[in-house]
Amino acid sequence: MKTIKNLPEHERPREKLIEKGARALADHELLAVLLGKGSRKHDVISLAKKMIPVIDEKGEKLSIDDLSEFDGIGSAKAAIILAATEFFRRRIRPEGIRIETPADLVPHIRHYIDRKQEHFLCASVNGANEVINIRVVSIGLVDRSHVHPREVFADPIVDRASAVILAHNHPAGTLRPSEQDIETTQRLQQAGKIMGITVLDHIIFNSTGYFSFLESDIEF
Repeated sequence: MKTIKNLPEHERPREKLIEKGARALADHELLAVLLGKGSRKHDVISLAKKMIPVIDEKGEKLSIDDLSEFDGIGSAKAAIILAATEFFRRRIRPEGIRIETPADLVPHIRHYIDRKQEHFLCASVNGANEVINIRVVSIGLVDRSHVHPREVFADPIVDRASAVILAHNHPAGTLRPSEQDIETTQRLQQAGKIMGITVLDHIIFNSTGYFSFLESDIEF
């Protein structure tokens, strides 16, 4: 089984963090640093990659039980991960980030670029153009079955948001929106009108850049 020791030193997550800083690490590498080591079945990098989708999907509802389902993750490691995420949320959460244009959100969601599946995100925004929170709504193809208005607007309603910015990553292919992307955006915009929550923009992004419905004058 491949282990951290088999990797060149500059590719090991902990050494990479020390040399280049935490921002140079992908999400699974950051998680690997927290885990320290893998399990009998999986090296720490592979284990971290398997855990990331569950952490993305559960978000703030992530629990000890969710993490303990993975081989090699006992209550101690699960507690470290939960403590780290809560510590981050209390101090460096996106709340209070002021945006001038919807595209200003891009630096705060770029860590989803390396996801192999499409992640549909919703950022709640208050009347002062400050980001209240950014959440993963669904994982998978962006279509009618995966992105339902009740899922998108449930948290912004609780946040008392006046607006939202929608976003999703394109793991492969063009940044241009598909017909499904356009239809989904229009449907969510109409639903937002009914609830008094403005859809400011829908941003599609990948490693090469981003596409903004607003900047491209696509009607939605």
